[in-house]
Amino acid sequence: MSIFLRSTPAAALVTVALIASLPASALACACGCGIFDVGDGTFMPNNANSGLSMWFRLAYMDQNQNWQGTHKAPAAANDDKALNTTFYFVGGQYVINRDWTVMAELPFVDRALTTTDDGTVFGAAGTIYTGHDFAPGDLELTATYTGFSHDMSTGVGFGVKAPTGDWHGPNGPLGGAEIDRDSLPGTGSTDLIAMAYHVGSLNKSNTLGYFVQTKFQFAVATQDQYRPGDESDTAVGLTYDLGSFGPITKVAPVLQFLNSYRALDGGANSDRPNSGYERILIDPGVSVRIKKVRLDIDVAIPIYQNMNTATKFEGDDSSGQLVAGTLLKFQATYDF
Repeated sequence: MSIFLRSTPAAALVTVALIASLPASALACACGCGIFDVGDGTFMPNNANSGLSMWFRLAYMDQNQNWQGTHKAPAAANDDKALNTTFYFVGGQYVINRDWTVMAELPFVDRALTTTDDGTVFGAAGTIYTGHDFAPGDLELTATYTGFSHDMSTGVGFGVKAPTGDWHGPNGPLGGAEIDRDSLPGTGSTDLIAMAYHVGSLNKSNTLGYFVQTKFQFAVATQDQYRPGDESDTAVGLTYDLGSFGPITKVAPVLQFLNSYRALDGGANSDRPNSGYERILIDPGVSVRIKKVRLDIDVAIPIYQNMNTATKFEGDDSSGQLVAGTLLKFQATYDF
């Protein structure tokens, strides 16, 4: 939060009103990747000066626990056994002036799904195997308006997610039809994006700050009978600037709470009964700046999870969703 010194009550009201206007029923990628797009160091402008910033973000999660509703469920109830994913995000942001910022981000997804053969891969139903895919994900292009106040402490944005990612699955006996659409790097859909943020200071010295972010995404065009559920991800956090230490120009611990909410997937190629969820995570971390380089690292831990499952429906033998015990994120940003 290096660019924000003071926020006005009017600006705060604008942001709160926008966040409140997002549909309560519009709710987070079935794999949970949308949560990595919010939090300190993500889509807020990185500095108050016009110019270019670029970043590399590494995120990791190992979804190896079967979950039904608000509790852990037996692994035997779910045909899927583990979903191990490393995300590599490459992005850039250009602050045109104090009114407008544009951004682009492309993920690359390295994913391994361990699941149960239905009799079409090895010929023996019930065999446990692992399919692997490494491919680009979906490109996001956004623009943010920050002209509500001179310090750019409030912004609202809009954008589009293009279907650039792999939504067919890898070739070969362990790919393609054996990996569910919600587990592939791309959704095949074109989505619209709306987002907002507000930051401010809680003391006169501007060392203790806060921020609120939200991002909402919904599909407007789909392919091959699959529509990802509408998704929203929100972050609320505190930061404390400890000052400089030798060559380190800023060290700031961060404590944030994250919320993900996703509606049911749709279409004949979706696993609709086992899709959609709500999660709340506590996410401590630290932000370090060394001149033009900013480093952000945090570890998110779920404290509440409610996963839709096929137990609420009929005609589905596999029940539950895979969840991760921790979500790790590291980001390096360079200001040109």
